[in-house]
Amino acid sequence: DKLLAHAVRQSYQDVLFQGRHPAFVLFLELDPKAVDVNAHPAKSEVRFRESRLVHDFLFRTLHDVLADLRPADDQLAPQPVRPLPGSGQGYGSTVSRQGGLPLHVAEQVTQYNRLHGAGGAALASMPAVEGNALHQSAAEHAVDSTEIPPLGFALAQLKGVYILAENTQGLVLVDMHAAHERITYEHLKSGFTADGIRSQPLLVPLSLAVSQAEVELAETRHDWFAALGFEMDRQGPEQLVVRRVPSLLANGDIEALVRDVLSDLNTHGSSQRVEEAVNELLSTMACHGSVRANRHLTLDEMNALLRDMERTERSGQCNHGRPTWVRFSLAELDTLFMRGQ
Repeated sequence: DKLLAHAVRQSYQDVLFQGRHPAFVLFLELDPKAVDVNAHPAKSEVRFRESRLVHDFLFRTLHDVLADLRPADDQLAPQPVRPLPGSGQGYGSTVSRQGGLPLHVAEQVTQYNRLHGAGGAALASMPAVEGNALHQSAAEHAVDSTEIPPLGFALAQLKGVYILAENTQGLVLVDMHAAHERITYEHLKSGFTADGIRSQPLLVPLSLAVSQAEVELAETRHDWFAALGFEMDRQGPEQLVVRRVPSLLANGDIEALVRDVLSDLNTHGSSQRVEEAVNELLSTMACHGSVRANRHLTLDEMNALLRDMERTERSGQCNHGRPTWVRFSLAELDTLFMRGQ
């Protein structure tokens, strides 16, 4: 069912590099009566009778699993975006490939168990860091590994762009702008969600010519549209009038947005268009409000940024899908210098 691919793409949209798509294999167990196996003559596709429920379940579960990943949960650092082999020849021929996100099968099962109460063991919480520890370099922390945070302690700042830190595995390299951008973005989203979606009336109500089915769909989902900040009424058999819109989107293309939302509802039974439009604005605000390159940070500020990353959802990638940090283990560093060979 194409709804599955749509749900997975929506779940990953906030963490994938531009132009990249998730590759996935799903195993779903449900009542055979809930599946229509005769939807395709060649039996190459199936349809779910409760397609909206399946779509929403898959989207919400994957979305929550990805959001719940923290450096403390997974010591595998996000892989950097690398050029494809042989793609660096000639001007403008570089093509980047994003490494896999650290969501492996064992971890995925653990996260699903935590979400759905299947008895999975909860991951150990991050140990507290004493305030005076932020004033010392990682080299001065010769303590047991359980007392060292997942991203370690800051050592120095490189070229005003990167933070060098040491943790129990080795060296951690952080893109400070990308990391702070994600932190700011998640804070803005949380604040927007907590305050609720504010709407404002249009000075001149917007009339839309749509199909009769879309008019009926808008009427059926009237409360859903209202929760998103829209006020829409039927003006005729094939016409809608929009009277109120979300305040953040008041200067956008309202007609195109409403049409896209109705199309999604008609095709998939749900739509994230409004949330995506709001998040795009919040992402831009976060980018402009984040710490910029060549700004000197103290050790206190660098360590505070590392601790914020450990608490923030999706902190492994910035708003645009670029990795925010990578880790080099001691063994990898030894290999670079041919130690022990």
